[in-house]
Amino acid sequence: MRAVLTSGETTQPDIPMKRFTSTRYQRLESDDSEQGSGAGDSSPGRFEYQDLEQDKDDYEDSHDFPLGYKQPNKDGNHASAALLKSGKSLALGVAGDERRFFFQRSKVVYDPDAIATQASVFDDPDKLEEYRPGDDWENIHRFDPDERWTWGEEHRLIRKIDSRIMIFAAVMFMALELDRSNISQALTDNFLEDLGMTTNDYNYGQTAFKLSFLCAELPSQLIAKWIGPDIWIPTQMVVWSLVACGQFWLKGRTSFFITRAMLGALQGGFIPEVILYLSYFYKHHELSLRLGFFWTASALSDVMGGFVAFAILHMRGVDGHAGWRWLFLIEALLTLIVGLLAFVLMPSSPTSTASWFRGEKGWFTEREEKIMVNRIIREDPSKGLMHNREPLTPALLWRSILDFDLWPIYILGLNFQTPMSTPANYLTLSLKKLGFDTFKTNLLVIPTKVLHVTTMLALTYAGEVFGELTLTALIGQIWALPFLIFINLVDINEINKWLAWAIMTALLCYPNAHPIQVGWNSRNSNTVRSRTVSAALYNMCVQTSGIIAANIYQEDDAPRYKRGNHILLSLLAVNILLYLGTKVYYVKRNAYRDRVWNSMSEDERLNYLATTTDEGNKRLDFRFAH
Repeated sequence: MRAVLTSGETTQPDIPMKRFTSTRYQRLESDDSEQGSGAGDSSPGRFEYQDLEQDKDDYEDSHDFPLGYKQPNKDGNHASAALLKSGKSLALGVAGDERRFFFQRSKVVYDPDAIATQASVFDDPDKLEEYRPGDDWENIHRFDPDERWTWGEEHRLIRKIDSRIMIFAAVMFMALELDRSNISQALTDNFLEDLGMTTNDYNYGQTAFKLSFLCAELPSQLIAKWIGPDIWIPTQMVVWSLVACGQFWLKGRTSFFITRAMLGALQGGFIPEVILYLSYFYKHHELSLRLGFFWTASALSDVMGGFVAFAILHMRGVDGHAGWRWLFLIEALLTLIVGLLAFVLMPSSPTSTASWFRGEKGWFTEREEKIMVNRIIREDPSKGLMHNREPLTPALLWRSILDFDLWPIYILGLNFQTPMSTPANYLTLSLKKLGFDTFKTNLLVIPTKVLHVTTMLALTYAGEVFGELTLTALIGQIWALPFLIFINLVDINEINKWLAWAIMTALLCYPNAHPIQVGWNSRNSNTVRSRTVSAALYNMCVQTSGIIAANIYQEDDAPRYKRGNHILLSLLAVNILLYLGTKVYYVKRNAYRDRVWNSMSEDERLNYLATTTDEGNKRLDFRFAH
């Protein structure tokens, strides 16, 4: 039996060949829920079949399961794993059986022996060669469209990837956060007074840091794509830790500006590089959630940094030096250690974990490598289009920059954090002005970080569980609105200092949509080439937002910052409109492609897939996440 496309037929075989898994974020699928929608429904990806060329006996002779075979239900004693363990079955997991999060799996009868392999374009012989990864892809030796595995195997493997890859990525981010944020703790130890600087000098230094960070994002990402993030990221960390050590010997404004600019230039690109690196190991929805934990590590670093600063700042006077000098030196040395470890703890790909440090056989068995590679490539075939050490040409770079369908997400990145970032930048200074001493100020910042982590993770889970990105991300803006209105109407310097602290804490623990939007940007890129550039461009927009936020509160507006608070409230109102506009844009773009695709005959669709020069998110069979 060979599956062919026809028109007007509504029957399907029991083992359909579907294009993609049950997610509305990627290429369209043919899913069982669409059956019964009528013969006139010709949504993209719907395959209809006839029996041709072979009769039932021939079919069963050429396959390892009988014609009409169906996946048994959860209560059956002959689980699909029985076929899988025989090494012969090409049966696929039931679309929709995937429970993405532990609390979802607890609500159903979870069968760890059920086949987990989800349907994809590789199951259709007419499309297999069109989507087959290139021979130079680093994981090609583990690619096998006939590979099958169980849910139990996949979930155990994900936990192993988390322990080997994700945890250390989070540790590296914590090191980055220590070195780039300890300036706020130094402020509480008379940093400005010791160097003879003003608040405006501090603003200029932070602007120099963020501007350098921003300018280095794309070049650094391109270097990482060329030589590999497993080499470039550790190099960055070692070099910037040495510069951070140099802050121990700061003398005044000039040395402060120089070191901030150098740190920004060396740290720029780190975040998009890690995101690209993690995309080699995780599916899209898995990456979004882990990015939530990634930024949780950043917040955890801030919490730990508060306690560490509390201890180190007590060293003021040791060897005649201020406490903030020891803070910069000790935390930079911690980063240096992490950077050196990164050289040996970051494998270049899922199939390249063997080394003198990680072991002769590597971290993963051959079976695990096959599962890792095939589950990733089945969900997103675009991940096999480029080698992970293949540089981008200027033409490809320019094409990625001009990808206007990603601009709405860039625009969101440019503004969505600004209304909350400005008060966050000045939180320690504000608390000191309210009458809290140095050490109590550092401790009072900690609840903000803890609550912010909690709300951010909850928002990230909600976006994936409910399949709604735009409106979920909008919640953070709605959260902040009443608190920004309050600080516009009431001078918090004149009210009870504990009430003022509570208001600021409530504002700054807003649910941050950053992990959602980073994953959203990656999904809508849909090629490694575009994903490499878009991750950097999005983060450049976020860093630009930081530059803007660092200059909204000015010395002549202190201590009330009335003008600055009016600006923050206005920006938040603009953000609400931007999210709604982004939602409308992607809905309209998808609707347009639906109309074009549905107007094509099945033969025209096959011809398009075989001959199109469209790539990534410009393909007619791609639908944007929103």
